[in-house]
Amino acid sequence: MDEGRHRRENHGGVVTKMSSFARAVPELLAGKLTPRELLERCLERIAARESEVKAFVVLNIEAARAAADAATARYRAGAPLSSVDGCPIGIKDIMDTCDLPTQMGSPAFKGWQPVYDAACVQALRQGGAVIVGKTVTTAFACGATNVTRNPHDIERTPGGSSSGSAAAVGAGMLPVALGTQTQGSVLRPAAYCGAFGFKPTHGVLPMQGVHPITLTHDHLGVIGATLDDVWRIASHISLTQGSPGYAPLDGAAEAPPAARKPLRLIRLHMQAWEAEVEPATREAFEAFIGKLKRAGIEIVDRHSNKEVGEFERALDGGYIERSIELTTYEMKWPYEQYVKKFGNLLEKRGRDRMAHAATMTPAYYASLLAGRLAMREHAHKTLAGSDGFITLTAPGPAPVARDHTGSRAYQIYATFMGIPAFSLPLLTVDRMPLGVQLIGMAGADGALAATANWLMQNLQGIS
Repeated sequence: MDEGRHRRENHGGVVTKMSSFARAVPELLAGKLTPRELLERCLERIAARESEVKAFVVLNIEAARAAADAATARYRAGAPLSSVDGCPIGIKDIMDTCDLPTQMGSPAFKGWQPVYDAACVQALRQGGAVIVGKTVTTAFACGATNVTRNPHDIERTPGGSSSGSAAAVGAGMLPVALGTQTQGSVLRPAAYCGAFGFKPTHGVLPMQGVHPITLTHDHLGVIGATLDDVWRIASHISLTQGSPGYAPLDGAAEAPPAARKPLRLIRLHMQAWEAEVEPATREAFEAFIGKLKRAGIEIVDRHSNKEVGEFERALDGGYIERSIELTTYEMKWPYEQYVKKFGNLLEKRGRDRMAHAATMTPAYYASLLAGRLAMREHAHKTLAGSDGFITLTAPGPAPVARDHTGSRAYQIYATFMGIPAFSLPLLTVDRMPLGVQLIGMAGADGALAATANWLMQNLQGIS
């Protein structure tokens, strides 16, 4: 295999080939590879791994082959539709698809068939992307767990709720898949499965046709084999479909912005550093920070900078709990109706949250909204003069578990504030992948991508 198109990793005894669409494009344009051939490679990998990984709810193989054949004809004519023409992609099963059921990971919606595509799916189809299937999610993207397994060690969780999307990419079944994040559901599974995760600024990518949880926290995100893959897909969706009420993705283009070395990064420890981070993960992350410093990047943290310390204390002062409170209030539609209609088909945690939501007042909700806005402003003030926050994506590699999808401690902050974040597969701990999280200012996704690009070009391979 061409190493420019495939990334080989060995974790937990499993060798995984990560297949990139973006890196295959030059061959597609030169006629050395066709979209149908690229799809068949994905289908071979699916045939080899799906029985143990369980990344898909449903596959659409014949329709995918027809779409790949149409893309092949366009490339041969020298007229691809877009930068994503011929790209095999998975769609999280809370996103409407007109030709495949959307079952929300819940028995309450078993067999439910939408009439129209979600806006993000429509944008991909218009660009010639090849929809391979629907990927597994936890129930309504806020449930406890599901059947999907980590492709690097099937005894471990892949993370959630975008479990199938991350596992499919991590197993080399797909170069890219769509996910959503309401607390940690793009970045955490990407980190656990050795993939790239991108959660843009809140609202930048369209959520129409994606089953809602909460207006202030729901983000459309992308999980992919490379930084180029996630940026290409996010950019295409933003430039093709857009998101009503929001400007397009900052820096949107076929490729991420040119690599730019950060001069100053703010390291965030957060309360999870003492409470949850495992010793091996601490060691690996400290080694990573040391390499940043040796590269000439200034690293400031709560120990060296008073403002950073104040910002961390503010975030640790109950904002995880406030985020959960805010989302609980906003879930009243449609989940109160689900409780009445479906009863015990809804997970207990969902029923309990609706019981709590019934006790919350509009005035209390307004105070939560004000706190969210204040924390975003605090983040921007703290970031002034720096190129981003740098921290772990999760407190450790994917836990050995089938009853939960891992800690959300490190992902929830950027989600709560609606600011952009990447999970970059830069660490290996206990022979399992783990992500480094890069967080930036709202609306400055392109600048953050330029920093991420530099990190990936210069700091890979730390164990």
